[in-house]
Amino acid sequence: MAASSNRIMLGPLVAAIDQGTSSTRFLVFNAKTAELLSHHQVEIKQSFPKEGWVEEDPKEILQSVYECMDRTCEKLTQLNIDISNIKAIGVTNQRETTLVWDKETGEPLYNAIVWLDLRTQSTVERLINKTPGRNKNHLKTGLPISTYFSAVKLRWLMDNVEKVHEAVLSHRAMFGTVDSWLIWCLTGGKKGGVHCTDVTNASRTMLFNIHTMDWDPELCKYFDIPMEILPKVRSSSEIYGLMVSKSGPLTGVPISGCLGDQSAALVGQMCFKDGQAKNTYGTGCFLLKNVGTKPVMSDHGLLTTVAYKLGRDKPACYALEGSVAIAGAVVRWLKDNLGIIQTSTELEELAADVGTSYGCYFVPAFSGLYAPYWEPSARGIICGLTQFTNRSHLAFAALEAVCFQTREILDAMNQDSGIHLSQLQVDGGMTSNRLLMQLQADILCIPVVKPSMPETTALGAAMAAGAAEGVSVWSLTPEDLTEVTSEKFEPQINPEESELRYARWKKAVQRAMNWETTEPSGGMTSIFSSVPLGFYILGSMFMLIGAKYIAGQCESE
Repeated sequence: MAASSNRIMLGPLVAAIDQGTSSTRFLVFNAKTAELLSHHQVEIKQSFPKEGWVEEDPKEILQSVYECMDRTCEKLTQLNIDISNIKAIGVTNQRETTLVWDKETGEPLYNAIVWLDLRTQSTVERLINKTPGRNKNHLKTGLPISTYFSAVKLRWLMDNVEKVHEAVLSHRAMFGTVDSWLIWCLTGGKKGGVHCTDVTNASRTMLFNIHTMDWDPELCKYFDIPMEILPKVRSSSEIYGLMVSKSGPLTGVPISGCLGDQSAALVGQMCFKDGQAKNTYGTGCFLLKNVGTKPVMSDHGLLTTVAYKLGRDKPACYALEGSVAIAGAVVRWLKDNLGIIQTSTELEELAADVGTSYGCYFVPAFSGLYAPYWEPSARGIICGLTQFTNRSHLAFAALEAVCFQTREILDAMNQDSGIHLSQLQVDGGMTSNRLLMQLQADILCIPVVKPSMPETTALGAAMAAGAAEGVSVWSLTPEDLTEVTSEKFEPQINPEESELRYARWKKAVQRAMNWETTEPSGGMTSIFSSVPLGFYILGSMFMLIGAKYIAGQCESE
């Protein structure tokens, strides 16, 4: 960020709201050069009311957006940049996270249920049991039936929260993912706010038909969700509404771009051609591959999702996606839960000190396993421990876990498409960890390419907003796109060693499977349900009693 006064004549600027799982940011870009001029970030608190539950406060999310906008505008003023040059705002967001609010009062009716939340596991099992052949992929959404997606979270809210149930019955309820909540509030809220979402976010709900590109009446009936509470589905690049007076100097600026965070990163990485892919390392890890204007269904545990639709009259493009629940979240867990590190940079230093996990493997299945397994009953394990293992080896194993999970979804993607990626484009907060990037190249056996400007998610939202009809300050034609400078990490170990480590990882994953079930425990009776084990335990008890008796006899003599 340069602060020179000649930036007064920068020309059109475009801003982006990047509302993620762990933080909110507001960023401002030069529409002609894609240069990041200023930004501000605020962390978001997560609450864990019960085991497996993850929630966030919708009001805190909204307030964090206002705070980020205000602070960024202050910084721009200090840089002598004219805020009135901001011509459009894009929104990108954590996907699947589910909110319901009252359209008359504007108040949220419950906390936002975060995409990682597992409270709907029993609902998911019940739904799978009633589908033909217990097929997880029975629906026409491109998604498996999973705790991950919005429909089951919404169903839980309607079944378990009285305020939500009553609001639905009295036609006051509005449902949305985070993008819908923010756009509704920022364009007026209860005083005429626009209730909409874009195709990328809609495609993550399990209520959206990716072939007709609209809410599906049969799917809504399957989940027993009234269609009147759903937002209107729009393209990813069009004017949805204008910022209202509470937005200060940004009042009247159009909100004209909306993309789920992973789709935004695909756009920001300029993966507009069939076959181009990117991997984002955030709270989770998400590998998306552009498959063009016809959806490709996966045979290897990947999702088929809408990549983007950059204009009302433009065709939708689709992507294959591999989703990993826990990536950056493992760093937070090591810091907050175990206390073995104080900062994320310390993790890299610890791991670099030893340069190996010394046979220790960490499967961070805190929320079950996502792609390619879709196994909600899996739980996290650390295995291969010896007396020599220390916190540095565990730090290294945590970084390797992120890389191994990426390898699994890349393998699945290569099998589905029949075309092997020659290199992997990466972005997201964890890419600042150079050791992680080198490990990723070593485990994939292909180069890893990291852009020098890491804010590709926000950039994608800004591009969509700036290119919208009625704004048109950002050209998306290939010849006008700015060349991205990048750093390349080449593999440095031989493929045989990489395959050996990967095979051990797969072995560890199998140990993590089927750990948590919803079946009640049988207590002691379950021990004796195994006849050999029962004889062994009874025999041991008799031997112990006998030994005590003999010892007592000896003492009496």
